[in-house]
Amino acid sequence: MNTSTTALPPVVTAEEWEAASAQLRAAEKEHTRARDALAARRRRLPMVEFGPYTFTGADGPATLLDLFEGRRQLVVYQFMRGPAWCEGCCMFTDQLPELAHLHARDTSLAVVSLSQWPDLAALRERMGWSVPFYSSAGNDFAADCGTAEGFGLSVFLRDGDRVFRTYFTTGRGVEALGSVWTFLDLTPFGRQEDWEDTPAGRPQTAPYQWWRLHDEY
Repeated sequence: MNTSTTALPPVVTAEEWEAASAQLRAAEKEHTRARDALAARRRRLPMVEFGPYTFTGADGPATLLDLFEGRRQLVVYQFMRGPAWCEGCCMFTDQLPELAHLHARDTSLAVVSLSQWPDLAALRERMGWSVPFYSSAGNDFAADCGTAEGFGLSVFLRDGDRVFRTYFTTGRGVEALGSVWTFLDLTPFGRQEDWEDTPAGRPQTAPYQWWRLHDEY
């Protein structure tokens, strides 16, 4: 990047920088407390009974109960139908954590898509993903989740053989779970997309224009 034509942050003394950083950290603490309060509200949401459904996965047919893998809680990301594959869904899946940490708290995670299983299996192998993938082709799971042809994230709770839906988000509610965007939000140039409030002269492109499957950059 040619920095001579890019507007950079002002250069200040170490003392001025520390004072400005302290003010920002105070605002970030307020944001953290507000996020904690939202999480507390989320834990108090009611729930609705959900299912049953049958999916197709690496080991053949699987019920919604099977997706829990014996655990009490389940997070499901609804991956948009392909091919062609959604760059945003692929980027989100690239950022999923080591599942052992979720498993330690009695929580499973799975990706579900309306795509046919052979297409999903090929994409999963190509991308090197280990997260469980399932096809919901032929059932109403996506429609009942409110995603249809789109994407979203649902949380389920199992009580014996009964499954309940406790939470749903889509749009930027899903994006907030991705570390790529979180890391970029810490940088002076941000995400470099033209919807952002950023100082004039910083690099910006149209939203999503730069997104690729990770082997296509």
